[in-house]
Amino acid sequence: MNKAILFVDDEQIILMSLKSQLKKHFGNEYRYETAQNTEEAWSIIEELSVEGIDILIIISDWLMPNQRGDEFLRDVHKTYPGIKKIIISGHIDELSLNQLRGEVDLHSFLNKPWSESDLIKK
Repeated sequence: MNKAILFVDDEQIILMSLKSQLKKHFGNEYRYETAQNTEEAWSIIEELSVEGIDILIIISDWLMPNQRGDEFLRDVHKTYPGIKKIIISGHIDELSLNQLRGEVDLHSFLNKPWSESDLIKK
């Protein structure tokens, strides 16, 4: 298991739901990591890097305390442009979404609430 998926959201229930749905579909093909804020996410990114584990995808909420998900993904893109980035939100406006798409090569957008089939397709 040398590939990981990282979920970043300030709501624990969202993190558990995302993780459970993807794990149900992909099983042990990936390592699944969760972070409740961007500081914790950076710690996990650094840990995985030291362990030689590639992060395949980061799925991040847009609206979080301290740092929004779009700002976090911009920072991630500067250091790790190869990581696929998915933003998840029920609040993001079209202008912010389009701007983010252009700046970080956003892989996808997932609207809250999402369906499990939409999550798997992304």
